[in-house]
Amino acid sequence: MLLGAQLRRLREGAGVTREGAGWEIRSSESKISRMELGRVGFKERDVADLLTLYGVTAADEREALLKLARDANSPGWWHRYGDVLPSWFQSYLGLEAAAALIRTYEVQFVPGLLQTPEYARAVILLGHRSAAQDEVDRRVSLRMARQELLRRPHPPQLWAVVDEAALRRPIGGPEVMRGQLSALIEATKSPHIRLQVVPFEAGGHAAAGGAFTILRFGDQDLPDIVYIEQLTSAIYLDKREDLDYYAVAMERLCVEAEPPERTPEILGRILDEVARR
Repeated sequence: MLLGAQLRRLREGAGVTREGAGWEIRSSESKISRMELGRVGFKERDVADLLTLYGVTAADEREALLKLARDANSPGWWHRYGDVLPSWFQSYLGLEAAAALIRTYEVQFVPGLLQTPEYARAVILLGHRSAAQDEVDRRVSLRMARQELLRRPHPPQLWAVVDEAALRRPIGGPEVMRGQLSALIEATKSPHIRLQVVPFEAGGHAAAGGAFTILRFGDQDLPDIVYIEQLTSAIYLDKREDLDYYAVAMERLCVEAEPPERTPEILGRILDEVARR
């Protein structure tokens, strides 16, 4: 997506049409459109030819963009989990890893990026009760590997809004929930994690349709992406009207939720209640 956005900017700056760019690489206007949207793979030779067409001659600039092309074609870390990873979720992992800001709303579960291994296992077993032990272990390992992005030297900002119901639903039993709630309290101490709780008292709210995630990227030329997960597939939205709708819903959620500074207190109260069970 990043390379595509830069290629589009260079093409427009050079006054080249998509049709002209397609002809240069022995392809079509629609292929150029898909390249610029980041929805198709890149051949390094094609990128080099386009850079020449767009007048990019500086060696360092060309090499930086060609490196992006090589990186775009390299398998992500999640490639080794292909046996338990549906293709529609692979796309999300790539977007999540590239995001500068991840805003997510969850109504049923603790967000995957904040789950403990025990809680993750309990959630996974809900949908894969007949799976072999090795498969469940692999799925848990995949979820934990996702969380490594929060421990990078320059991690993305994670802003999670969680319905109180998700924190009170006894996934895995009291012991698992105690561990999960304690982990969330610890997570609120991180400067790049913001966690808010929508209390029961809030009643109905703007996101009554269900959980969703908004991904924002560091490059201003890249549009936000809304991700909505379903049982056997996912929806990716990037049209302006859709983005605006979900952005407004997220803003309303943040207003209706308790402020972030109250989150440790709320989690501590729920943890005390779970401990007494």
